[in-house]
Amino acid sequence: MFFIMGMNQGSKEIPYSGELFICGQCGRYGRYQVFMTYMCLSLFFIPLFKWSRRYYVKTSCCGTVYELDAQIGKRLARGEQLMITPDMLTLVNAGHDRAAWQTVRRCAGCGYETTEDFEFCPKCGRRF
Repeated sequence: MFFIMGMNQGSKEIPYSGELFICGQCGRYGRYQVFMTYMCLSLFFIPLFKWSRRYYVKTSCCGTVYELDAQIGKRLARGEQLMITPDMLTLVNAGHDRAAWQTVRRCAGCGYETTEDFEFCPKCGRRF
C-alpha cells in the first residue's frame, strides 16, 4: 500500500466589493482585489491541512500589491463587509504606471497599432 502526499502553495480570491479609491502609487481611480495565499498538505489530491495564511490586496489600476492585516483578512474571508483603509496595508510590490505603456501608435501606411516604441512598422516596414 502506498500513499500519495504532497505540499503545495495555493491561493484563493476573496470577494470584496469596496468603493473606488484614488491610488497612492499612480494617482488614478481603482478597486481592491483581495486574495489569500496558503500552504497546503494534500493526501491523494485532497487538501487536509492549510497553514501560513497570508492576505494580499492588489489594485486594479496599476497592479500594486499590498499585504493586508491578518485580522482584517480573516474577517473579509468570513464574509464581513469592511472598508479597507491605507493603515491596514503594507506595500509589497509597487505597480507600474499604465499610462507609460498604454500609448498606442498607429502606422499611417497599413493602420497597424502597437504599444511598442518601434522606429519602423513591424507589419509593412514604413517609418512611424
